[in-house]
Amino acid sequence: MSERKELLGDVRRVVVKIGTTSLIKDGAVSKDFMDSVADQVSRLREEGRQVLIVTSGAVGIGLKAMGVKPKPKEMPIRQAAASVGQSILMQKWSESFQKHGILVAQILMTFDVYSDRDSANNLNNTVESLLDNSVVPIINENDAVCINEIKFGDNDTLSAIVASRTDSDLLVILSDIDGLYDSNPRENKDAKFIPVVTKIDETVKAMAGGTGSGFGTGGMKTKIEAAMICRDAGCNMIIASSSVYGAVYRTVAGDDVGTLFVSGDEVPKKRRWIKSAHAGGRITIDKGAEKAVLDHKSLLPVGIRKVEGEFKKGEVVDIVCDGAVIAKGSPSYSSKELSAIAGKHSEEIEKILGYRLHADAILSENIALLII
Repeated sequence: MSERKELLGDVRRVVVKIGTTSLIKDGAVSKDFMDSVADQVSRLREEGRQVLIVTSGAVGIGLKAMGVKPKPKEMPIRQAAASVGQSILMQKWSESFQKHGILVAQILMTFDVYSDRDSANNLNNTVESLLDNSVVPIINENDAVCINEIKFGDNDTLSAIVASRTDSDLLVILSDIDGLYDSNPRENKDAKFIPVVTKIDETVKAMAGGTGSGFGTGGMKTKIEAAMICRDAGCNMIIASSSVYGAVYRTVAGDDVGTLFVSGDEVPKKRRWIKSAHAGGRITIDKGAEKAVLDHKSLLPVGIRKVEGEFKKGEVVDIVCDGAVIAKGSPSYSSKELSAIAGKHSEEIEKILGYRLHADAILSENIALLII
């Protein structure tokens, strides 16, 4: 048995991310491609596997349907196009899956909603209920209402967050490139293909280049970032070319298709949520508190130097030292309360606030490190 088949032999739940360049060919939606994906998903389900799809393409489809070509920064028309295109996109996915007697469901996500702990838990409940009833969830960012400040940024990131949040075993990102190379293969004919990545270090990050490197819509950089999210979730990830026949089924089956990013040790789900959620504020801490946080200890009020932004207890904030974001956390107190007790000893909290919820400003289990 090959190493891949051994690693992927127990895949029970898989997320498939489909980008615009895979979905739209020659300016039109490829029904053949969508039918092929539906066929492969049907085969995987027959084997007892569960599949979720993260799909792009709504804006491009909507622009074509409306017959407009906006300027790059013309956000209102793009949001209108997303609204038009999303309904067409879902209709076409539904038609492809209906050929196999499979029902699909639409889930539209925004970063601000996901960043609310209760909403994130509700997402889990919805997905579990759909899968329990043999429905294929089809997920996209709600581009019709999103603004830059509350966007996931790219569906590579969205798909990784979905994989992490739903405890999936594998994320398959279909791209317009075979996988990861040590340099851009479109610029360097001697670029070496990397079939397996066991550790995402600075060398691997350097291979990705920037978002404008020509590696597809989101670029290879966002795919590496997606792999890091999956790593924390104990979820393997594969980047594969959508032009490879049967790419979805073959990657799940363990064939040598694309680049496999091997998962790492699983991080608790709450910390994964904290790490990927939108930060509603900033807490600046001193060097002593930084050492404690990096040693996986709680953050005490005495180590806080500054509180910025308005946030409630339990919302996510950046933890900053010397101008660098070292972690994210979910505080035991609101921004107003933290401002009042910043720099004070825990014994003084009740005297200042009139009550004491915790001796810690942020409990250790509610802190997710961003640097190692």
